[in-house]
Amino acid sequence: MEGSLADLLSEFASTMLTDFPIQSILDRLVGRIVEVLPITSAGVTLIAEGSDPRYVSASDASALRFEKLQTSLGEGPCLSAWQTGVAVSVPDLTRDGRFPVFARAGLKAGLVAVFTFPLRSGDARLGALDLYRSTPGPLEPPTMRAAQTLADVAAAYLLNAQARADLQQASDRSLHNAMHDPLTGLPNRALFTSRLEHAIERRRRSGGTMAVCFLDLDRFKDVNDTYGHAVGDELLVAFAGRVGRELRSGDTLARMAGDEFLVLLEEVKDSSEAQAIADRISTAVSAPFQVGGVDVLTSASIGIACSDHPELTAAQLIRESDTAMYAAKRRQGGRRTSAARLGGVLDSNQGDLVDELEGAAARGELCLEYLPMAAVADGHPYGCEALTAWSHPARGLIPSAVLMNAVDGSRVASEVAAWTLDRACADWCSPTADPVSQSGSPMILALRFSAYQVLAPGFAGSVHRALDARQLGPEMMVIELPEAALIQDEDRARVVLWEIQALGVQVGLQGFGSGNFSLNYLKRFPIDLVKVDRSLMVDVTRDRTAAAVVSAVVALAHSLGMRALAEGLESRTQLEWLKEEGCDLFQGPLLAGTAPAPPGWAA
Repeated sequence: MEGSLADLLSEFASTMLTDFPIQSILDRLVGRIVEVLPITSAGVTLIAEGSDPRYVSASDASALRFEKLQTSLGEGPCLSAWQTGVAVSVPDLTRDGRFPVFARAGLKAGLVAVFTFPLRSGDARLGALDLYRSTPGPLEPPTMRAAQTLADVAAAYLLNAQARADLQQASDRSLHNAMHDPLTGLPNRALFTSRLEHAIERRRRSGGTMAVCFLDLDRFKDVNDTYGHAVGDELLVAFAGRVGRELRSGDTLARMAGDEFLVLLEEVKDSSEAQAIADRISTAVSAPFQVGGVDVLTSASIGIACSDHPELTAAQLIRESDTAMYAAKRRQGGRRTSAARLGGVLDSNQGDLVDELEGAAARGELCLEYLPMAAVADGHPYGCEALTAWSHPARGLIPSAVLMNAVDGSRVASEVAAWTLDRACADWCSPTADPVSQSGSPMILALRFSAYQVLAPGFAGSVHRALDARQLGPEMMVIELPEAALIQDEDRARVVLWEIQALGVQVGLQGFGSGNFSLNYLKRFPIDLVKVDRSLMVDVTRDRTAAAVVSAVVALAHSLGMRALAEGLESRTQLEWLKEEGCDLFQGPLLAGTAPAPPGWAA
């Protein structure tokens, strides 16, 4: 018997660090104990304060009956061993007076002897291992010791299994939180992008058409300003619910940030089906929302990018749907959706824009909008960021974001960049301008360009010529470029940035945190200013993940000798949070939006 016990102990102990299911291990334990010990049956019961006992395992129906009998009566060796932490030996129920009620019921059910060993690990008491016999007689001391050892090993395994389960649950929660919006519970940008990339890959193998819809809730800022952010949050949740009900089972709805949502329509017959779904959404969200005890009337601007092209990327589809959304938002009435059929990098609408843009600078149709920038610490003006827009004679004002998407990679990109440099420098050096901040330092002129414009041959030369022509000090200028410029062609980007800095001009990185750019990647490039993307700032005071990312960006920027600027600030609460984090600069609606020329400057 000793050899069999040793084998059993070795067999059971070897499973402790495995991923075998706990039920399988305990079932094996009670079955093998019956094989090697002079007992009739065996069972394991788990007990915890304030909860009903759990009958984890039993070698047969009689053992299970004896386990339940003890807990139903509230008396027996199992409960005693659990309470005291000491093994209980009852060699003959007819001669033992400790458990009279259990003894009568047990004898009637055919039980004669029972030996119970507590499941213990340190101070933890988990339950008991019960060994039953249909004949009287004690167990030998070595057998008792071996049985208690088996019980201790079982307890240790149970604790390990619970620790693994807790760790897995924590990991699952962490992963879920990292990939979902905390307010609506919807997938976030990262999860949406991953699903979109997989959908694109499936389209490459099987063909077909897919669409991405970009949704923006109209007048959402007015709701927050009028009723408060709590009502605004309720509106976002209700809005997401209505949109979700209009989608098909295989579609994905995600929250990008703030009041922006994305929809993936993975399989559509053609663009008309995508448009029909968008129209259903538009109708559904146009009815009043009852939130916070008030009726809120709103609508959504929806942009659709529909494509069957196998080489389009997730970033391109999202960008084009964003562009189409801006086109829808510019409309003053009627249908608030706009669609683009993509057969390559640019859609036909963008192609038309590029054709019409040729000569726009000479015709006086281009203009600059200025976004003021200020210091977080004291609110003093720091400078302005110049954005190139287009006053289209037929389509109205085409904002910078749409214009940059249209010209990027086109034949007119360098022409628009050269006009932007010359006009901004002219504004900054006009006779009526007084570009000095309250602190006595020069006001900074920041110029935003696309990746294609910055990486184009001769860009640094264009910057130099613009500065020289207007006699503007290079220390007053910041050239901003997007993350894409650094990712698309790392070697070329490094050369261009060093050329810009050699002129004495600073380099800024736009929209940091909105793409796949790594924090550590910053160390590879000569960057002076890091701009935290507005999508992270929207929920920075309520979303722990966004707050952690922004805090890390600010800390890393400072450790690398860079300044940090937060985009899209809307509230004093966000500003106070940035002060605590030591962020340097900010811009956004809190500074009254855009102006046709720098404050105090002649247009």
